[in-house]
Amino acid sequence: MTEPPTPPEPVVSRRTVSDAEGRAASRRWWDEDADSYQAEHGAFLGDVDLVWCPEGLREADVRLLGDVKGTRVLEIGCGAAAGSRWLDGQGADVTALDLSAGMLRHARLAADRSGVHVPLIQADALAMPFRADTFDTVHTAFGAVPFVADSEALMREVFRVLRPGGAWVFAVTHPIRWIFLDDPGEAGLTAVHSYFDRRPYIEQDSAGVPSYIEAHRTFGDRVRELTAAGFILCDVVEPEWPPGHEEVWGQWSPIRGRLFPGTAIFVARRPAAP
Repeated sequence: MTEPPTPPEPVVSRRTVSDAEGRAASRRWWDEDADSYQAEHGAFLGDVDLVWCPEGLREADVRLLGDVKGTRVLEIGCGAAAGSRWLDGQGADVTALDLSAGMLRHARLAADRSGVHVPLIQADALAMPFRADTFDTVHTAFGAVPFVADSEALMREVFRVLRPGGAWVFAVTHPIRWIFLDDPGEAGLTAVHSYFDRRPYIEQDSAGVPSYIEAHRTFGDRVRELTAAGFILCDVVEPEWPPGHEEVWGQWSPIRGRLFPGTAIFVARRPAAP
């Protein structure tokens, strides 16, 4: 019997991409990777919990969203929506949104396992199907923000759907990590890339069609895109690697986490109405 041909390894590059390329690549990637992602990380994230990052920082402990009881909360790039189900248990009126049907399939499975069901919507975070001034809080833990070509447009869209005084909290890879190789071991301790190279990281096939896209912004870029959209930046949380935490998640590892940050969580607010 002839063995099936091995798929060629993706070509890695750094180049600009369009919104359409980014949208298509992200939808395809997360649809195809949903099963393996949940198999690898589902136990760490839980079915009903809001874990902000691979360092294990939990909303139950840090309360970055504040008291959500009786408020309308939107999670974008929700994945399996564990955070939304946890917030439902805190008394919030929750909606969970993701571009990927594959990830939302896991959200439904986790809802069935836990018995906690929240509304799930498949939609693009750059064009959300909600009226202006709808939500009191919008949040995401590594969803949407790193995977869009135009994160400035995403900030404006979040601002649009938030009510005056509403909070926008999002976790992303710490910008300093982009100067290092994506390696959890010793090789990942040496700076090799320019911090100022804002071209997205691309994995593409032999025809040049992107299959995975992740965008880099400097700290200053993040501050400027938030303020340009109209937000007030209230805090930036850089979770420290906790003692006794030995789990490796992609490039996150104890050896790197004890030396420099891997996650940045931006806490912003739409100004209250005058």
